[in-house]
Amino acid sequence: MEKKERIQAIDALRGLAVVLMVIHHLLYDLVYILGAPRWLFSNPVFDVLHYIFAGLFIFLSGVSSRFSHSNIRRGLIVIAVSAAISAVTYFMEMPIWFGVLHLLGFSMLFFGLTRKIWDFIPRRASPVIFTALIVAGALAPAYLAPTSESVWVRGLLWVLGWSQPGFISYDYFPLLPWIFVFLLGTWAGIHIAERKLPRRFYDAKFPLFPVIGRKALIIYILHQPALYGLVTGIAWIMDKG
Repeated sequence: MEKKERIQAIDALRGLAVVLMVIHHLLYDLVYILGAPRWLFSNPVFDVLHYIFAGLFIFLSGVSSRFSHSNIRRGLIVIAVSAAISAVTYFMEMPIWFGVLHLLGFSMLFFGLTRKIWDFIPRRASPVIFTALIVAGALAPAYLAPTSESVWVRGLLWVLGWSQPGFISYDYFPLLPWIFVFLLGTWAGIHIAERKLPRRFYDAKFPLFPVIGRKALIIYILHQPALYGLVTGIAWIMDKG
């Protein structure tokens, strides 16, 4: 989409989701590096909100896929970035093997390759189908327990949502159910692109958050190393003091 055509409401919502995720990761670092009270990061309110704003981020990425010139190219770029993040976090001893960016990169590529299939589904049926698949995808790992001795099969299982013994990822968003949240966003993106929402959605202006939303990928890539360095530095200073 051309810059002049950008919809500020989408950028603002994406910016809000990014800010909330940055805060969430900051609280994690404060608890597990600086020794802040555990409830600051893990409590019933944040445990629910975490999935809400992460889900919003994934949903909006699906929406944006309807405005992209090439979801395949976009997906390959994000996959490359996520692979670099896995390498860096491995050496930081905080490995991220299938986090939000891994999920988004795969989802973009998958949608780019299979778009005609999803466009074939009747529009009225799409949200019902995707919502049902989100629920089924969320429940499946809890009620089905496939296991395998094969390293390759076990790797596929944790990508899908069945974490295997010994698997650790400090950011983990498997394909089930999250790819269907992304696909639900692609359905919503059709209606947004066709200007079927109320006019005020397209005309609304917001301070600051749209700017953050437009730089979401860069912020997401850089924020955790920056926060880790900041909090680790504070911990070092406190130890020396």
